[in-house]
Amino acid sequence: MTNDIPAWVDGTLTPIDKLEAHLRGLRHKAVSVFLLHGDAVLIQRRALGKYHTPGLWANTCCTHPHWDESPLDCATRRLREELGIEGVTLAPRGQVEYRADVGGGMIEHELVDIFVGYAPKGLEIAPNPDEVMDTAWVPLDELHRQTRDDAARFTPWLRIYLEEHSEQILADL
Repeated sequence: MTNDIPAWVDGTLTPIDKLEAHLRGLRHKAVSVFLLHGDAVLIQRRALGKYHTPGLWANTCCTHPHWDESPLDCATRRLREELGIEGVTLAPRGQVEYRADVGGGMIEHELVDIFVGYAPKGLEIAPNPDEVMDTAWVPLDELHRQTRDDAARFTPWLRIYLEEHSEQILADL
């Protein structure tokens, strides 16, 4: 499997190595998922081996689609690969674009397809230790408070989603 992701180079969507896209700050496609249960959001703490933002808390899962992969297929795949979650129906919540410094000379400039799913009671979560070191269900108001009061513990994109796009993404809570 290649590490190429869909990125815009000189205005043309092109397969580019994921690390190169981040080092060059190229605008590229991405997917983010938020699983909800009651008034809580499932967040994950990124594994320490991740090449950027290791150990920081993020939304349920996020990734980059393969070149010919639909956003929904990508979101479903990453829920399974990162958290061992299957069988949750995901609903699209539109697109969000952001640009953020993620450290190490890397920039995330993403056009993100957002998906929301509703977790059934007793949902089994089996985090892949190469991807995720911890998970937590956090009430949305508490997550807003934590990302404001202790921002350094959270990925830039989660903070952006909550500060600028919460109504679009989490209107049901």
